[in-house]
Order: sequence, then C-alpha cells, then structure tokens
Amino acid sequence: VQLQASGGGVVQAGGSLRLSCAASGRTFDIYVLGWFRQAPGKEREFVSAINWSAGPTYYANSVKGRFTISRENAKNTVHLQINSLQPEDTAVYYCAASLWGGSFYSVRSYNHWGQGTQVTVSS
Repeated sequence: VQLQASGGGVVQAGGSLRLSCAASGRTFDIYVLGWFRQAPGKEREFVSAINWSAGPTYYANSVKGRFTISRENAKNTVHLQINSLQPEDTAVYYCAASLWGGSFYSVRSYNHWGQGTQVTVSS
C-alpha cells in the first residue's frame, strides 16, 4: 500500500483546508485509514480515522465539530476537511493505513504511512 498526502498550506486562523490521501497498491487490504499530526517538539497524535469498507468515522475530541473525514471510493482517496483552523492546529499531517485494525487512535496500529503535508495556521 502506498499513500500520498496533499492539500496542506498556510492559512489564517478561522480558515479552512481540505487534505487528501490517495491510496494505491493493495488497497483492498486496508482496514482503517487514519490521519495523525505532529507539531514541532511533540509526539504524533491521532486526529481522525475512517473504516475503509463500511465507513464508520472516528475523531479526536480536540477536532470534533471542525474536522470531517470522508472517502471518495472511486479514487481510493480519503479527504480531511478542516474548518475553523486555529494556530494550535499547525503541524505536519500524516495519513496512514492499518491492515489489521486494533486501536485506531494508536500509531502502532498502522502499517503504512504517507509522507506528510504541512499545515500552518497564522494568528
């Protein structure tokens, strides 16, 4: 499985971005696709995830109501719509695929990672 993340950028506080993660290769092996973020000097943290086949979605408490994850089936792409961006959302955002499930919020559950896309929010 290969993952390609895109859509990051520099926005002002209150703005929006849509991140995308395009999956290729053995996509039928994917069980969950998740988004994580890592700010400078901090650990990588869970943001959101979506069950690849059935569609249940999961969010970190810090992003509920502002972030929306969705899947574009025909393109094997998962989007993360980010609204009401705040400076504390500044981070590198990574998409990752889990082939076996487990705890969707744990980095240890994910087998394949994209290269990351930078989101910078200015105040």
